[in-house]
Parts: sequence; C-alpha cells; structure tokens
Amino acid sequence: MTFEVLLSEDAVRDIEDIYRYIAEYDAVENADRVLVALESICSGLGTMPERGNVPKELRSLGMSEFREAHYKPYRVIYRISGQQVVVYCVVDGRRDMQSFLQRRLLR
Repeated sequence: MTFEVLLSEDAVRDIEDIYRYIAEYDAVENADRVLVALESICSGLGTMPERGNVPKELRSLGMSEFREAHYKPYRVIYRISGQQVVVYCVVDGRRDMQSFLQRRLLR
C-alpha cells in the first residue's frame, strides 16, 4: 500500500531553516547532503509509515497517533491519516523536545 506524503507549512519551513543554518555555519555541500537525506526520509514514509515509533515525549502525554523517523540528529514527526502521511515538523532532536512538541502539536 502506498501513502500520499504531505508536508505541513511548518515542516517545509523547518527544512528550509535547517538548510540555511548548515549552509551558513558549515558548508553548502553539507546542507545539500542533509536536504537530500531529509527529503528521502519524508518521501520514504509513503511506504510502510507504521515502522516509525511513537515519540517518547508524546507517549508520556498519552498521545500515540504521532510517529517519528530519524536522520540523526533530526527527527521527522508525522501522523498517518487514512491513506495520507502528514509531516508536522522536522526538528533537531538535541533541543528540548518536550516543550517544542507541546507548543507545535498542541496549539
């Protein structure tokens, strides 16, 4: 079964911000590499999105409908809805994820 993968505006902005940060503070080549990897992770959710785990920060709040995929240190947070996979955010997992996810997903 194939799922349609949709990125929220926030997720698109997250990826753009990650790219700009790496390009500015590291190298454009590294930013390109990370961009390709993140796009691959997102598009790969079209097949077998159930393989992702429930983020521990959300599990502790009793929320099990969201899942995550990883390209370390980045975490792609998404939800399966029928035949669609909606990516809600792409975030550096080294930040305070509990607060971030509460702000982003519970608004």
